[in-house]
Amino acid sequence: MLRAALRPATVAARSVRPTASTVARALSTSAIRRSGAPPAIFGEGAKPGEVPTDFNQSTGLERLQVLGEVEGVDVFDLNPLDSSRIGTKVDPIKVFSWEPERTIGCTGAPSESHELLWMKLTKEKQRRCPECGSVYQLDFHGEEHAHAHH
Repeated sequence: MLRAALRPATVAARSVRPTASTVARALSTSAIRRSGAPPAIFGEGAKPGEVPTDFNQSTGLERLQVLGEVEGVDVFDLNPLDSSRIGTKVDPIKVFSWEPERTIGCTGAPSESHELLWMKLTKEKQRRCPECGSVYQLDFHGEEHAHAHH
């Protein structure tokens, strides 16, 4: 029964043959054709017969991180925030960011003195942890109107 239902579809699929203009059009609309070269964020890949390394095959954000490690730059700051003191309104704990807002987590001062509490930090306003009272302020380094086009 399934073959009987598929038979008309296979007959129709065999009758459609790609023409030279269809193939040429598909190639002419590819990203490499329009830009002239593949994007630099892609690795060159390994040579035939070799096992690829992370440097050879990484792409996207992973490639950015690998290239940063080669240059000695920590692309993603994964260090924890300063939890050796409680931030105050006069001397808040500064949180570096390229974006105008960032989500942070507070575990208290000293570290791990209360459960993890998440807060949204913006460049306009300081935030105080409701559990320990520590104050955080965004240290914004990005472009002022970078996301105005959204």
